[in-house]
Amino acid sequence: MSREAIAELLRKQRLVAGLSQTARKSGQDVVDSLVHRQQAAELEAHLNRMTPEAIAAVLETLDVSDAKVLWQSLRSARTSDVAWFLSQPLRELLDGTSEPRFGENRITLYERVDGRVRFRQIRSAADLQGVTPVWIDLLEASPAERRLIGAHYGVDLPDPGEETDLEVSTRFQVDEAGAIRLHSNFLLDREGASRSVPVAFAIPGQILFSLRNEELPVFRLLRRRLATLPIGQQQDCIDLLIALYGADVEYSADSLEDIYRTLGKAGRHVLSETMTDQEAASVLSEIAEEEDLNGRIRSNIMDTQRAINFLMQARTLQKGQATAVKQILRNIDSLNSHTAFLFDKINFLMDATIGFININQNKRVSQLTIFGLVFMPINILSGMGGMSEFSMMTAEIPWPLAYGGFLVGCLFVGWLTFVLIRRGEIRRLRQSRPNALKSRS
Repeated sequence: MSREAIAELLRKQRLVAGLSQTARKSGQDVVDSLVHRQQAAELEAHLNRMTPEAIAAVLETLDVSDAKVLWQSLRSARTSDVAWFLSQPLRELLDGTSEPRFGENRITLYERVDGRVRFRQIRSAADLQGVTPVWIDLLEASPAERRLIGAHYGVDLPDPGEETDLEVSTRFQVDEAGAIRLHSNFLLDREGASRSVPVAFAIPGQILFSLRNEELPVFRLLRRRLATLPIGQQQDCIDLLIALYGADVEYSADSLEDIYRTLGKAGRHVLSETMTDQEAASVLSEIAEEEDLNGRIRSNIMDTQRAINFLMQARTLQKGQATAVKQILRNIDSLNSHTAFLFDKINFLMDATIGFININQNKRVSQLTIFGLVFMPINILSGMGGMSEFSMMTAEIPWPLAYGGFLVGCLFVGWLTFVLIRRGEIRRLRQSRPNALKSRS
């Protein structure tokens, strides 16, 4: 169905192009342009719904002219994916290359060179020939690229994005061919947008395959460490996997230190004498973000702990690797106690901040109460002044003088009420301070 639909769209484009060449009328160029754009948009939308393999199958069945038009309609980001499924003659005709190339900085190969682990970017399938890697890292690799890498080394490489719905018990396993397969979450702590990024690992033999869809600081950190590793220290695929987990634990520890600093600033603000409702809302927002990050870190290190326990149970570790793994587990236990402490600190700061909000509300209620008490006697007097008896009592006094004196009397009563209430509050505060000092001592 896709082939027939694409062929029909290409036929319409040829028809419009032929008509535009045989007949040129006023405004005809504009009409032809609009029709051509509409058909091009329909063709592009149809291609976006198709897989690269299906597009390649359609290209193989078209004649050369239609195949070139269809190839030009593809987005540049998809041409490399489609090129993997084309025959070599057609690929040379459309793309001008004898073999497709990998995406920029997508595939990184690590190998031992002169006693050190060195890495290089893989640009084409020819770069894989004659190389014995210990680690191949695939970042945002397309299905075609994963398929070619997997076929070259005889391993089925999964899509890391499709592994997120797996049950925890199936994320760490040994398949029928004896290959170790793991799926772990690595922390990506960006300001205001921390999250866990899934990474899939496969170890079919002496090569570690890692597949991920986002760049992670842990991988950059390990790459720098490998560049400065002393000569002679052997690093096999299991060593590199353990080093990745160890770097992830260290990165989680660094994120916990950032939480400590943020909560320290919030704590100094919360423990100050005064705090407005706006400041309290801002502090609550910061604390909530740190609570989410702390929970994500705890979940991340628990996932790492499960992966390391699986490696120990699989009995694939040598003596030195087992020692390194035990050290990582001790670090994880230490981080667990820190995350528990931070949860308690976060709860305390949130309760204290909410307490400040309640105090501010109580102050406003107290002010309203004082305001009501001050005006209560004035309201009584004003009610009496509005009665007919007051008018009869002041009949012989000019009304401006009578009501002016009445107003002054009301203000005096209100001022006297306020002074009495204020003296009562000051006396209560003086009595409460010695009691508070006694309780502290």
